[in-house]
Amino acid sequence: MSSESRNADPLAGYPASLADEAVGPDGRLQECYALLRPALSRLGTAGLTAAAAALAADRAARGIAVAAWADGRQIVRPFPLDPVPRTVAVGEWTRIAAGVEQRHRALNAFLADAYRAAGRRRGDVDRAPEVVRAGVLPEWAVTHSPGRDPDAVGQAWPGQPRAIVAGADVLRTSSGKWVVTADHLRVPAGLGYALAARDTVGAAVPGLGPAAVGVADPYAAVPLLRSGLTTAAPPACTGPPQIAVLTAGASDDAWFEHRLLADALDVPLVRAEDLWPRVDGGVEAAVDGDRTPVDILYRRFDDGLLAAFRTPMGQSLDALLTQAVRAGRLGLANVPGNELADAAATYAWVPALIRFYLGEEPLLGTVPTWVLADETQWAQVRDRLHELVVIPVAGYGGRGAVVGPSCSAAELAFLQAEVSAAPYRFIAREPVVPTTVPTLVENRLQPRHVDLRVLSVAAPGGGATALPAPLTRVADEPEPTSWWAGSSKDTWIVG
Repeated sequence: MSSESRNADPLAGYPASLADEAVGPDGRLQECYALLRPALSRLGTAGLTAAAAALAADRAARGIAVAAWADGRQIVRPFPLDPVPRTVAVGEWTRIAAGVEQRHRALNAFLADAYRAAGRRRGDVDRAPEVVRAGVLPEWAVTHSPGRDPDAVGQAWPGQPRAIVAGADVLRTSSGKWVVTADHLRVPAGLGYALAARDTVGAAVPGLGPAAVGVADPYAAVPLLRSGLTTAAPPACTGPPQIAVLTAGASDDAWFEHRLLADALDVPLVRAEDLWPRVDGGVEAAVDGDRTPVDILYRRFDDGLLAAFRTPMGQSLDALLTQAVRAGRLGLANVPGNELADAAATYAWVPALIRFYLGEEPLLGTVPTWVLADETQWAQVRDRLHELVVIPVAGYGGRGAVVGPSCSAAELAFLQAEVSAAPYRFIAREPVVPTTVPTLVENRLQPRHVDLRVLSVAAPGGGATALPAPLTRVADEPEPTSWWAGSSKDTWIVG
């Protein structure tokens, strides 16, 4: 390879557009990306390609992967890391963080209202949640939501935040507006992958490390996570709470992340078969041959699996944990039942929830959404499905979404018939197109759409704190399909 080829400018010929975060319409690097210019010039196109190969080898050695289930089988694949970081100015990050924290506070208030143990006061005839009594949400959206789990009422101690850790998917539009596309309050993932991104860039390609002054260290999120988890400490805990990460094991889609977070927090990683009841009603874990009391379990697998796992005593994991919570000896992070707050239909009402519970205006935008179980909203979009994205209410994470503008006439006819037969099974959204950033594809930089997974943790007094370790996910195609089917980027908060 010639020296000229090795040193070719990776951004030469890169298509400039208003929708690109890095390269402006005039072809110049935006201010926030200017600090990357020296490294890009030094590496050249061939250097970036070599960097991508080094990153892939390092991540394979570390076991960094994601998994999904299809046709009853788990499919594990690498989760690639693009060599070109994404930068977010600290001013932008401050706005994103404030908006994510606001949503976390409002959704925790909603969960506390919906799962109030006694419904309301004992003498009240109308025992509906306050948000229903005020006319903000219809009763069916709360008490009859498929995401509400009545058994989850007793799985939090009184006053406990039900969502200790929350996630929000945020993207930037070409107009520069940041909008939230989804909330995650069940078992939000992403922090471990953000930490690993910084680790692998620094180890495999030192020339791409964030040497610039002012780039935030994502590991600053670890003590914040630990502090947030302590808000789940049960009433009977009088000293520093003992934390453990609860995993289903290698069968879990985010098994890599569970191991990394347990190591980062310096706490045990435990499975159902490691947990034993204590005589005082609490739980202890068998760790390296010893029994260790556990006050807080950072739960990292889905609600529906709790009853499927058995402890060494033959008891279901669900029963053991519920008894310990009710005894005031255990706190779960997160509490089961949070699907009520991150369901596709609930998303449409989050701005109203923010106004009702917090008395504030939303700081981040949302995508215009119609809940088709509502006859009025269904009537508004009945003839517009060809313009909208239709998502099944049961399609967690956007699974099963149909993009109307991309459908053929036959596909649209089928969609119209399917939705018309049972509109309550769907929501509809306006399409939203995220910005792009330069991404190495087939040995050259090409624009690819990105979003941002931001995690936050509960804080005392009903507050929330965003973790300064966002994860950038990159679409695998010129048009986004499944974010987890694509790749990732190290995210630099600069300024």
